[in-house]
Amino acid sequence: MTDVQANDGSMQVLMIGLGDEIFAVEASIVREIIDPVPVTRVAGAKPFLPAVMNVRGNVIPLADLRIRFGMPCTADGGDTRIVVIELTINDDPVVVGIIADKVYEVTELSKSSAQPTPRVGLRWKPEYIRFIAKWNDEFIIVPDMERILN
Repeated sequence: MTDVQANDGSMQVLMIGLGDEIFAVEASIVREIIDPVPVTRVAGAKPFLPAVMNVRGNVIPLADLRIRFGMPCTADGGDTRIVVIELTINDDPVVVGIIADKVYEVTELSKSSAQPTPRVGLRWKPEYIRFIAKWNDEFIIVPDMERILN
């Protein structure tokens, strides 16, 4: 996975909300942001990948990161969007839709503000987090999408 970096060591990210938390998804893997579409539940699917959807004639899995992070699931609201990402998992290109309770903006994060993930004190598995950074005086999570979805 490659970072979109500026000369100052920053990376472009899409800020999304999941519940009360803000996460930063690397802009380089974001293909598009769409309104919620009808989904088809898949029997026997992993709980965090419960359904598939049709996006312009392509069937793609839908991921609910709230489940992966142990957060409560909520009904779709007026700000709910699906962030379609493309990344490489085990040398194969994979396209996945991610439910976002809210999409904020594309911005730059300074890698100099990045902090290693604490091994204790978080309610999430540290291996799902690439690093923690500051944005608008808040700590935000930069998830490791490859590990989360693999």
